[in-house]
Amino acid sequence: MRTVSPTSDHPILRLVQKCKTLDTFREIHAQMITTGLILHTYPASRILLLSSTLATLSYTMTIFNQVPNPSIFLYNTLISSLTQKDHAQVALSLYDQILTHPNLKPNNYTFPSLFKAFGAHQWFRHGQALHAHVLKFLYTPYDNFIQASLLNFYSRCGRVGIGRYFFDQITEPDLATWNSILSAYARNSSVSFLGNAGHLDGDTSSSLEVLNLFSDMQNSLVEPSEVTLVAVITACADLGALSQGIWAHAYITRKNLSINHFVGTALITLYANSGCLRLAWQLFYQLPHRDTFCFNAMIRGLAVHGLGHHALDLFETMKQEGFVPDDVTILAVMCACSHVGLVDEGRKYFESITSIYGLEPKLEHYCCLVDLLGRGGLVKEAEEMVFTMPMKPNAILWRSLLGAARVHGNLEIGEVALRKLIELEPETSGNYVLLSNMYACMNRWDDVKRVRQLMKDHGIDKTPGSSLVEVDGSMHEFLIGDRSHPLAEDIYLKLEEMNIKLQEYGHQPRTREVLFDIEEEDKEDALSYHSERLAIAFALIASDSCAPIRIIKNLRVCVDCHSSTKLLSLIYKREIVVRDRTRFHHFYNGTCSCLDYW
Repeated sequence: MRTVSPTSDHPILRLVQKCKTLDTFREIHAQMITTGLILHTYPASRILLLSSTLATLSYTMTIFNQVPNPSIFLYNTLISSLTQKDHAQVALSLYDQILTHPNLKPNNYTFPSLFKAFGAHQWFRHGQALHAHVLKFLYTPYDNFIQASLLNFYSRCGRVGIGRYFFDQITEPDLATWNSILSAYARNSSVSFLGNAGHLDGDTSSSLEVLNLFSDMQNSLVEPSEVTLVAVITACADLGALSQGIWAHAYITRKNLSINHFVGTALITLYANSGCLRLAWQLFYQLPHRDTFCFNAMIRGLAVHGLGHHALDLFETMKQEGFVPDDVTILAVMCACSHVGLVDEGRKYFESITSIYGLEPKLEHYCCLVDLLGRGGLVKEAEEMVFTMPMKPNAILWRSLLGAARVHGNLEIGEVALRKLIELEPETSGNYVLLSNMYACMNRWDDVKRVRQLMKDHGIDKTPGSSLVEVDGSMHEFLIGDRSHPLAEDIYLKLEEMNIKLQEYGHQPRTREVLFDIEEEDKEDALSYHSERLAIAFALIASDSCAPIRIIKNLRVCVDCHSSTKLLSLIYKREIVVRDRTRFHHFYNGTCSCLDYW
């Protein structure tokens, strides 16, 4: 067989660069065989890459297997190509061949592709073993390329702390590395809507870390990309940091970056999570191309703002435009039904998961169904669903049932739910508080005392209420009874004024669920010092009198704060938007968007 020099400008290799069809590829392959070019490593690597794009996997492997004594470069080339095409198992079998070959050993270019594949599939054990091989086979195991691969792998598998360790070892990280760590923290903070079963709470510490890292990235002079901005906007959405999110949106526009599906979805979520639903709507309709993710974000936004009928209308539009709903879509639609009491419609959508879309309901769908039934007063049916569902109930589901039992005064079911919750989450204070409040509403003070003694016996303190309010681009946090703010004296003077005005408007503090072993006057004071009341007081003295007050609360809004905030919106002629852990409340002119159904 005649061989030729394998130079990169060989006519056959130039044909490889231009090849677009399978027939042409086969002709080029035949010429490489007849000329002997296939026997050289570089030409063989080019034809393998082309084969992985145009031909079948078996064809590609046949080419490789016919190469006598393939080099580590050729193995690395094929492993990289296979992992990009999601053929991780075949790539792993090639790596096994390297390990058993007497004259080959993996190098710095072997591992990154495998780590990428293991991270995508979340094969944590495989990746840990591969990490051990890095230490075993490489003389200098931690160059920037390997460190970036380890960062990606551990982050993708949910070990963000380990990923951060490797990020901190990288000198002068490039854009891809910055994007990796930012995206890792953003994923960690923004648990998917499906995973959250419609709740709005996330890991705010991870979101804050995204913004801190992004500040460091800007100081490094690395220019952000669309991927960077998605992570930043996602963190802003979780925190309700509207001003910083708007800055990111403006940066995208100023730099002519693409508002693709991912950026569009993040921006819709930002504006919806910040209480700016009109801006979310506007952006949604301005997107040049929408996909299922964009529709899901908009339907979810409408749902948590209590606009259930609008959410269902958009769902119908989505189907008419040819988009296929996924499990997140159905969950968002069910959430919309739950927030406005559309029990029959919610049941119908739950049943459609299997009957129409051929999907299997996930645990989160059952959680939403139980919440829907419980809110609608069908507490017994909700309990039956819990005991007959095909998978083991989780804490979110039992808490939904306990909440429904509290609202509708079903002690028997509430006690069952609490026992299950204590088994799953023995240290979560909110579970005990829900049942304690139920007993308090029924004047069963001995039972209230028993539950709170149970909390003391387990060393459990009630989770303090926390409220964030944004004023002039800065986030201010308040805890119940907080006096740590620099303007605390002015805040408490405004709070005193608010309480006087509330009394003038006939507000009667709802003290029944406050600790029973303090005097009635002290109970009223305790309610006055709730975190959202302090946040409102601060906003009234520190923000523009025409600007909406936007508050994020870590707990569900209590009955007294809900009723008093309605009056405060009337008294001070201010729109007050409160995002609690389950939904939004838009208070305006003495009313709330939830119509007292929350």
